Amino acid sequence: MTIHLDMYEGIVGAPVIGQLRQLAKGLQGKRVVHVNSTREGGGVAEILDWMVPLMCDMGIDARWEVIQGTNEFFNVTKSIHNGLQGYPAPITTRGWQTYLDVNVANFETLRPILEEAEVVLIHDPQPAPLLKLCQNRKGKWIWRGHIDISHPYRPVWKGLKPYVAGYDASIFSMNTFAHPLPHPQFIVPPSIDPLSDKNCDLEYSELEQVRARFGLDPDRPLVVQVSRFDRFKDPLGVIAACRLVRTVTPLQLVLAGGGATDDPEGKAMLDEVMEEAAGDPDIHVLLLPPNDDRTINALQRLADIIIQKSTKEGFGLTVTEGLWKGKPVIGGDVGGIRRQVVNYHTGFLVNTPEGAAHRIRFLLHHHDLKKEIGIKAKEFIRENFLLTRQLREYLTLFHEALQGSGERRFYV
Repeated sequence: MTIHLDMYEGIVGAPVIGQLRQLAKGLQGKRVVHVNSTREGGGVAEILDWMVPLMCDMGIDARWEVIQGTNEFFNVTKSIHNGLQGYPAPITTRGWQTYLDVNVANFETLRPILEEAEVVLIHDPQPAPLLKLCQNRKGKWIWRGHIDISHPYRPVWKGLKPYVAGYDASIFSMNTFAHPLPHPQFIVPPSIDPLSDKNCDLEYSELEQVRARFGLDPDRPLVVQVSRFDRFKDPLGVIAACRLVRTVTPLQLVLAGGGATDDPEGKAMLDEVMEEAAGDPDIHVLLLPPNDDRTINALQRLADIIIQKSTKEGFGLTVTEGLWKGKPVIGGDVGGIRRQVVNYHTGFLVNTPEGAAHRIRFLLHHHDLKKEIGIKAKEFIRENFLLTRQLREYLTLFHEALQGSGERRFYV
């Protein structure tokens, strides 16, 4: 579906749309290039899928490029990703060389568009070396770190820092995610598209079709976690929590997700989850195809409670999605989940399977509070984490990058 900015007026109001149009006037025709490592799977791809078309709709020459890599490359970048989040992930000299070599090969393809762009946004560690390779760049380059790198595994940070230190600026989702760098740092939380297939309103008949498709019982409470099958999402802890709840009350659990093309560990984690859930008819492990967004939407709307029991997290857009559906969210007390889940207002923060089980039981036994939390949750997202807010902050950042002196630290 082709999307236009005016389609969101009914959700956020005409003044918000007018402000965005006004901000975009000074950026007409400017070439803005986003680069990441996957076209599908994960929050970065989802954001770029709406951001680039909406920037184009405002008259900006926005483009989205994806680097290609080998299995060895993505194994290395997964280790970098884990290391940046503090997990000990040694990388060999050969691994760092593979990391650089793949970027060199991609740069030869991307050189013309990167050299001429007024603004280049490089998303996450995978394409970070492209800056050093672009000796004849025309515009400003910004590194967008989507994960928490505040306490990285030092050997990994030592290997990555030379590639990111030279950027004109960097963006993080929260100030607590940032790590000292010799350039201005911006804080721009991510957001969701309320009109996308994953977040739009659905007819009751479609919800019932999804319920029947997966054999979900309408008479028993349903807990849903949607995420990639990643160790940091703690799906095994979610299973343990729900089994504790089932000792006192009936419960169904859905663990739904897919893989990302730049995450080679997903298959191993899925195998562990499948083994743990084997033979349990009330645990539904769903490996969904890429872009099966309406199914995810329906599962979240069918849920009584959304859970995201991460032990490490970037921002956690699955939490944002769950809150937008008017559901209380039980989330791990980490990363961007802390910014979205407020105890007794939008859900509950937990640290252990036992804590998650306690909060699930509490919500299931306090129906009025559960409903009240759901109402607050949706309005909280409307005010803070819809795409129009993120667009406004990016446009402001572009003006700062293109016109500012670059000598001061500036937080959006």
